[in-house]
Order: sequence, then C-alpha cells, then structure tokens
Amino acid sequence: MATVLAERHPDDEELQVAGLVHDIGHGLMPGDEAGHGEHAAAAVAALLGPRTARLVALHIPAKRYLAATDPQLALSPESTRTLGCQGGAMTAEEAAEAAAFEQDPGFEVAVALRRADDPGKVVGRRVPGLAHWRPTVERVAASATADGGGLAP
Repeated sequence: MATVLAERHPDDEELQVAGLVHDIGHGLMPGDEAGHGEHAAAAVAALLGPRTARLVALHIPAKRYLAATDPQLALSPESTRTLGCQGGAMTAEEAAEAAAFEQDPGFEVAVALRRADDPGKVVGRRVPGLAHWRPTVERVAASATADGGGLAP
C-alpha cells in the first residue's frame, strides 16, 4: 500500500508511512479486526506523530464510508471479509457519523489511504523492501519530533 501511495501522493510522506504501518494492530491485538486501526494508531503516535497516527486510525471508518457511498468500490475478498467484522458499510442510521467523517479535516487523505489498500494487495506486485522505506520513516519521525508531534490532518 505504501508503494501505491508513493506513486499517487509522492509529496505526502506521512500518508505513505501510514500506509506502511496501518495494519500493525493485527499483530498487536490478533483477532480484533474492528479495533486494529486504533491499536496501530496508539502504537505509532509517539514516534510518527498525530497526523500519521490519525490516518492509521481513520482507515477503517474510511473503508466503511466508501462501502456505503461508492458503488464502484471493489474490495478484495479479504477486505470484504474484514468489512463485516468492522461493522459493515455505514448504514442510513449512521448518517450523522458519515456526515461527521466527511467534515473531518483528514477525510480526503483517509479516503486516499483506503483507496490504496486493495491495489496494494495485488499478488505478485513487486515492491521495495523495508530498507527502502527506512529514510522515509526516519524523516516522518524526525518531523514529528521537530513539530512537537506533527500537525493534525
């Protein structure tokens, strides 16, 4: 996913790093599909700053939102399975939640993060290894430290 984000958003390294770390919550709390974004965000916030952490946290609401609002959304089989575990598509009863998400300052970037998820799951896609990402992660971490924690989205 980080590679897809680097192609689509070359100037937003925080977004790229969010794509790199967004699913680490699966390892932190195995089996918690609905909460893995929050777990990952909490784990990376101190190092990568609040904007990167917030984007990580918003990737599940973005998926639920897009499942409800984008009839062209194509989810991988695994994303379809986990969507059910995460509450499914936002419902009409959740219209206020969807509207609040649309007004969130991080809305567009969170949607971009989510839209990169399934294209990043293409079997056989060649992507750089973790060593390639180290300088990017270091820059994001240094910026978060220099900014006193980064900027909110």
